[in-house]
Amino acid sequence: MHMTETKESGMIYVVGIGPGDAALMTGQAKAALESCDIIAGYRTYINLVKDAYPEKEFYENGMRGETERCEKCVEFAKAGKKVALICSGDAGVYGMASPLLQIAAKEGFESVEILPGVTAALSGGALLGAPLSTDFCVISLSDLLTPWELIEKRLLSAAEGDFCIALYNPASKTRADHLKKAVEILEQKLPKDRICGYVRNIGRSGCESVICTLEQLKNEQIDMFVTVFIGNSQTLQQGGKLITPRGYQL
Repeated sequence: MHMTETKESGMIYVVGIGPGDAALMTGQAKAALESCDIIAGYRTYINLVKDAYPEKEFYENGMRGETERCEKCVEFAKAGKKVALICSGDAGVYGMASPLLQIAAKEGFESVEILPGVTAALSGGALLGAPLSTDFCVISLSDLLTPWELIEKRLLSAAEGDFCIALYNPASKTRADHLKKAVEILEQKLPKDRICGYVRNIGRSGCESVICTLEQLKNEQIDMFVTVFIGNSQTLQQGGKLITPRGYQL
């Protein structure tokens, strides 16, 4: 890890901790957590690391507390503390890197380092096989910050471009039908038998992976702990794995 702080000044590391399994956390991320004074994050993610760092001070809050979380990290760092703001997966993929950098810039605080992590498209893809071996895109089905009309446009464009697709945030208690709606949109461009898959609880207890068709996917019981994969026109199931060939003559 590139250590840019001094003894007298504070520092913020925005840390992607991966899917939850300590074995899937980078050495760089572990070094930041070991060296920091305070670990901050959404309480669900704090619970994933709390037992491993019992001597640390923790700051946690709930969903929709992202702005306050970032502001507190800057406040702690300005007071001379080394802070690790943690995110699941990668901090720059639907994570806290963007808002933290914006808030730090407004506050005139520059000692920020972004530490990458293993995002769900990669960790989930590995469990299914190799579904993202060529051009792919990642689309979140959460319309909390993105209008559904724009999500629909992105889904249609990805299908039109024959991209492999990873879907994040496919459902929640308040968005129980979002995956079904997304599949119906994709079916405007894709065949119902397009090979797909999904992974639940990546790197955590209860982890499971399932391969299915696009039509079957529509009625699967999906929650917010699931990442969904839509194959492209070349994706196939072989040897019990989901594979998107790269084009080699094999």
